[in-house]
Amino acid sequence: MSESRPIPDIEAVRTFLLDLQGRIVGGLEAEEGQPFKRDAWTREAGGGGLSCLIENGNFFERAGVLFSHVTGDHLPPSASANRPELAGRRFEAMGVSMVLHPRNPYVPTVHLNVRMFAALDAGKPAIWWFGGGMDLTPYYGFEDDARHFHETCRDALAPFGADRYAEYKRWCDRYFYLKHRGEPRGIGGIFFDDLSAPDFSTSFALTRSVGDAFLTAYIPIVRRRRDLAYGERERDFQAYRRGRYVEFNLVFDRGTLFGLQSGGRTESILLSMPPIVRWRYDWKPEAGTPEAALYTDFLTGRDWVPLPG
Repeated sequence: MSESRPIPDIEAVRTFLLDLQGRIVGGLEAEEGQPFKRDAWTREAGGGGLSCLIENGNFFERAGVLFSHVTGDHLPPSASANRPELAGRRFEAMGVSMVLHPRNPYVPTVHLNVRMFAALDAGKPAIWWFGGGMDLTPYYGFEDDARHFHETCRDALAPFGADRYAEYKRWCDRYFYLKHRGEPRGIGGIFFDDLSAPDFSTSFALTRSVGDAFLTAYIPIVRRRRDLAYGERERDFQAYRRGRYVEFNLVFDRGTLFGLQSGGRTESILLSMPPIVRWRYDWKPEAGTPEAALYTDFLTGRDWVPLPG
């Protein structure tokens, strides 16, 4: 956490985030074959955003690429619980958050988030940090997809230190873990938070690099898998595994909690939820099936690319 002056360049961050949203939406529209809906909104307590979304599209069953920039006079409990020195302070929070749910079960769900938070009060040092990352949630695993995704994450972080990918990969494995299930949500990726060292420009550059890497990480996977034939069995398993996504977002995800507690726009916050989900009581896949292989070969916290040391 940084307590240095001057106040960080919030406008530069906002400009980058809006540009990132536009570039990602443009790349996804090329795969979807139709435009995303644009839904601009304002928040009565301060700020607003732009939600870009597809529902029941040609390729995406649901997809949301969301920009928000919200302000307030005091922090919600989810933001100040571990930082009592921030209680009661004015804040600005902005970010691009995205979840894509393709219809084809062989194409994984993917999540990206890059964000900045600042607590700014006259006469007090500015406190700010960046956070974010991206992670992949396949329903049917392919090792070349997993390696490609993690290699792209590693390459995005390489300019910022040889150990950065390993640190953020392990952080992602810990964060996107369903403790009550004893299993990861997917095959991970990278995750970071509270980033303010060594300075604003370096922290901002790292965050930009992660956001800029997204299309390179995901679109090649889409193009390899989008035309694979599937049937009701694969759709049924996809809907079952999507239940894990819902459980994580509603029980553990800090971004969801912050959005709801800060009076954010509920429709945008819950756009990350998949449209069709199923739960079963104590269901287990049959040994030797592709569904069982997801558990034994992919939901294991594997190191998909070599780690230093």
